[in-house]
Amino acid sequence: MDTTEDLEKICQKIIKLDPKMRSARIINSRGHLAAGGMKKGIFSLEAQKQDEMMFMELSLRVRMRREFDHEFGEVHFSMSYRDKVIVMSFPLNNDDTLLLSCEKDIDFGKLPFKVLKIITPLKKSPTKTF
Repeated sequence: MDTTEDLEKICQKIIKLDPKMRSARIINSRGHLAAGGMKKGIFSLEAQKQDEMMFMELSLRVRMRREFDHEFGEVHFSMSYRDKVIVMSFPLNNDDTLLLSCEKDIDFGKLPFKVLKIITPLKKSPTKTF
């Protein structure tokens, strides 16, 4: 599953997991949006320029976390509990990342594990930049 259309379908499947989902986006290794976006009817809390900066910072952070895989094991997801939203990131293959945002009252004890079941085929597919 490496076409933009396949990635869009995955993002839509993830957004449908819970009505409190705000966005599902796949960020490529260069920090650019490869697929996905905001849920219909939901508006981003940040400006587009801030999105671009956030994507580049996320891409760098995911690569840096891999430096500790030998000591601690592979990162499956990271979560930030913020004042306005919960943001989760899931490293994919070749430094690409799934970035989710959701409302704060979502069940964050279950959601990431549902997402991992959906993206496991992406993590096992041959290394490819999206």
